[in-house]
Amino acid sequence: MQDLLRRYGAALTAAFILLTGFWLLVLVILPNITLFEASFRPYLPVVDVGGPRDTYSLNNYAKILDNSVDGSILGIPVHMPVHILTFLLTITYSALVTILCFCLAYPLAFYLSKVVSPRSLPTLFLMLFVPLWVSEVLRAFAWYIILALKGPLNWFLLTLGLIDAPVRWIAGYDGIIIGLVYTYVLFMVFPIYNAIQSLDTNQIEAADDLGASWWRIHWRIVLPHSKPGIASGAVMVFMLSAGSLLVPSLLGSPNSNWFTQTIQQWMLESQDWNTGSAYAFMLLILCTVFVSLVMRLFRVKLTDIAK
Repeated sequence: MQDLLRRYGAALTAAFILLTGFWLLVLVILPNITLFEASFRPYLPVVDVGGPRDTYSLNNYAKILDNSVDGSILGIPVHMPVHILTFLLTITYSALVTILCFCLAYPLAFYLSKVVSPRSLPTLFLMLFVPLWVSEVLRAFAWYIILALKGPLNWFLLTLGLIDAPVRWIAGYDGIIIGLVYTYVLFMVFPIYNAIQSLDTNQIEAADDLGASWWRIHWRIVLPHSKPGIASGAVMVFMLSAGSLLVPSLLGSPNSNWFTQTIQQWMLESQDWNTGSAYAFMLLILCTVFVSLVMRLFRVKLTDIAK
């Protein structure tokens, strides 16, 4: 607060605080309170709203236990309620997307921070930022065209002789995973880049002079130092992937379903905003619990993410 007052003065600081408070209150807190209250109320005709049947209960949340089906999670057969299966698949594949993003982002972040020359860095950053200037809808449609059965990807692979027949890339959750990785990988790159950039290069050179192998340098020096950036990027990518709706809707197949699509079906197709609100809060709470458990498992604290 003192830094803000010293840098911008009392008037601008007060304006920043008021605008931030307005944004949080009107666009975040009040809508969520409204949805939370509605999630405990039944879906009723307009004439019955506010009447004796309009009581609070957990019935909307209990609907997630209805309609058991047979399915599989990563090849493991299961029998459980369809919406719980959808949620577990969403969590599983969101975690897979997070891991893939890390595998792509870590080498790129290290290259940008410790290998590339400072003169080339702005050009490389510009090349990374260009896709973000395009609408997410257009990017998802572009991947739909690329991954189509007779799309350019299959044509290219057939031309090189790498495959004998066209591959159905948009089958199961494959297309969703590819689209989510492309959409959110930069949310993993930049936090890791900021963390690695603060690492003193002399530590890497000293370890190399002492005969440490490259993997040991990364395992003992670079990775521990970049832990806050990895944690921040992983939380962002996982939560954005689990809450994505556009990419699963465009790149999903008939036998794939994302939990956000279930929420959309309750709210828009069934016009049952009460049950949709309950499902939305279950997604938020369960994803938060899952992230907290993983952070505890890897011994990551909120202060690490906030750095």
